[in-house]
Amino acid sequence: MIVAGRRGHLLMALAAVAIACLPLVASNYHLQLASTALVAAIFALSLQLLVGAGGMVSLGHAAFFGIGAYAVHLLPPGLSVLLTLPAAAGLAGAAALLVGAMALRTRGFFFLMTTLAFGQMLFFVFHDTPLGGGKDGVFVTRPALELLGFVIDVPRRDRPAMLLWLNLGLLVAVYALLAALMGTLFGHALRGIRANEDRMRALGYDTGRIKLVAFVLAGALAGIAGHAQAMADAFVNPEMLAWHHGAEALLMILLGGLGALHGPILGAFAFVGLGEASTLITERQRLVEGLVILAVVLALPRGLAGLGR
Repeated sequence: MIVAGRRGHLLMALAAVAIACLPLVASNYHLQLASTALVAAIFALSLQLLVGAGGMVSLGHAAFFGIGAYAVHLLPPGLSVLLTLPAAAGLAGAAALLVGAMALRTRGFFFLMTTLAFGQMLFFVFHDTPLGGGKDGVFVTRPALELLGFVIDVPRRDRPAMLLWLNLGLLVAVYALLAALMGTLFGHALRGIRANEDRMRALGYDTGRIKLVAFVLAGALAGIAGHAQAMADAFVNPEMLAWHHGAEALLMILLGGLGALHGPILGAFAFVGLGEASTLITERQRLVEGLVILAVVLALPRGLAGLGR
């Protein structure tokens, strides 16, 4: 179940204000690090819709992130971000529709393995063909920033701050969308399906259609995160679609809290911060990350969002 309480909303509002003020005190390096965490939070939130609300654990979710990123490369250069962002979400959502229509015919372990198989197939499409530059990836031209019909030319020194604000705005929009969605009949039905799908079907709900809508929406939101990552890096590569990228989002959800809407955001910032801190301590950063995450998951079953409860 995804809980969107006042405490969580207040915490996220205060955090958003603090992040918006970062350019006043932080270096460009730390602004880029915060932008990375914001993109990771959007991606983890998109997966939370499936895992936290619908109980559908997917290991192929990174494929939709990668499609959103590669959309920046595949679309004609020079387009406005107001066009490329919806296009990235639409392409990722369309791919999720095709994958979900087949994967959702299965349940549990078989659903997990089916999404993994589809995700790996899409990974190799970009890895083994020249479609997206092959296994080495490709540099991309950032879409133009446009406001009220005017193109904004951002100096290089101000670009990290601008990207930070853009990614923060996307995260706030995605969070608000999911918070509103969880209060609708659709949100209640999706949580009911997670609790007992057979009972919801007996009550007359079209559980297959509800799950498919959630799957497509989650894919589209992951595409938005991928687009944001391509905007930040001006580079895309097949690793964006790899299964371990989606597994990292699952770790963020567990770290932050499976039952809280703001959990993936806390988990994303903790995961990115942990990765940065571990590089300063040892060369075996993955070992440190694994030990810390294991300790947090065992000590805090509700994740970081459960602190103080």
